[in-house]
Amino acid sequence: MQRLSWDAWCAGLEEGDRVFVPGGPGEPRGLPEALAAGAAPAVTFVQFPLPGMNRFDYSLAGPSARMETFFLTPALRDGFQAGRVSFHPLHMRRAFDALAQGPAFSWVVLAARQDDAGHWQHGLNVDFLPAVLPKAARVLVVENSRLPCLPGAPRLDPGCIDALITEETALPELGAPALDEAARAIGQAVAGRIPDGACLQTGIGQIPAAVLGALKDHRDLGFHGGLVDAGVLDLIEAGVLTGARKGRDRGEHITAMALGDEAFYSRLAGVANLRFCGANYTHESAVIAELSDFVSINSAVEIDLFGQVNAETVSGRQISGPGGAVDFMRAAAGAPGGQSLVALTATAKGGALSRIVPTLAAGTPATALRTDTDVVVTEFGVAELKGKSLEARAAALMAVAAPAHREALAAAWRDLRARL
Repeated sequence: MQRLSWDAWCAGLEEGDRVFVPGGPGEPRGLPEALAAGAAPAVTFVQFPLPGMNRFDYSLAGPSARMETFFLTPALRDGFQAGRVSFHPLHMRRAFDALAQGPAFSWVVLAARQDDAGHWQHGLNVDFLPAVLPKAARVLVVENSRLPCLPGAPRLDPGCIDALITEETALPELGAPALDEAARAIGQAVAGRIPDGACLQTGIGQIPAAVLGALKDHRDLGFHGGLVDAGVLDLIEAGVLTGARKGRDRGEHITAMALGDEAFYSRLAGVANLRFCGANYTHESAVIAELSDFVSINSAVEIDLFGQVNAETVSGRQISGPGGAVDFMRAAAGAPGGQSLVALTATAKGGALSRIVPTLAAGTPATALRTDTDVVVTEFGVAELKGKSLEARAAALMAVAAPAHREALAAAWRDLRARL
């Protein structure tokens, strides 16, 4: 194991190298800072970034540097437009397989720390590490004393560590969102559909936070998802999330990553039953099929009257990626008593734009197909789509649109229906 500085490691990069960098809170803070000078050779960096947390475009690491990503954040917009950032639109589960079956990596970079017994443990994000570590020619571990020691994180074989960088920097943070009246109404509506003993999956943002905040009177809920945030941790500490009725991993909360602020990270060390797994487990439908009453809760940019969901473009501009939403939507359909909920506010831009639209605009990719969409929730109610006819689905969606937009939607639907 060779101890290095960031400058020394960057100086050792060679033309043609392929480097994997974890996204979310797994990205070592010193790496973007070290590469910001733009002196790297023709290296390809691979990352699944999170908006608001991973803000560095690795294609800027050098004049001939490139980046591959499965999620296109605003920070990558310029590189994408210039052709330096290659966007691969894959769901999380398929992205895992693409990494596991794709080209090898010259370096895999990851955050880890030693526990009190001297064992190396992974950090706050392990989503793709089981896919890329077997394909790594060399592994760089970044040890940060501020990283919490996580009882449920997998251990790292010290024999695979080729280089070690020690840094003491603040962890990437994502604060809790402020909740407005619409989000609270959606949270209450979704919470009313969740039975005691159900197993949850949620995302990040205002609406997932509102849902989690409305579940404090529930009992024996479980968790199996891609990420844990402060809302999930609050329910674990309150005894609401126990996992006591799960058909698999009973008593454990399954996640690929944990993200929040400094106070959140300091609380994680006390959660012994929070287990970190790769996306081949957290997003695997065969695993979720063993979880009765699995409830998948995801959001969207817009949804059309056929039930097609757009969760990744605005006005034709790619702003994110498929992520893991459809993995969970389809998995919920295969779980006994499962529910797939798409929750979104009915309007944008202060009510001027309806987020329920007649049909997705030409050139807008559907993140979720109409056949994937079962239930849609807005602040105006719940639209049950599963098993319904085209007309009944459209009527249900118009009923949960903002009242000011319903007449225009009805007129557009009559025109669309006449042309089918």
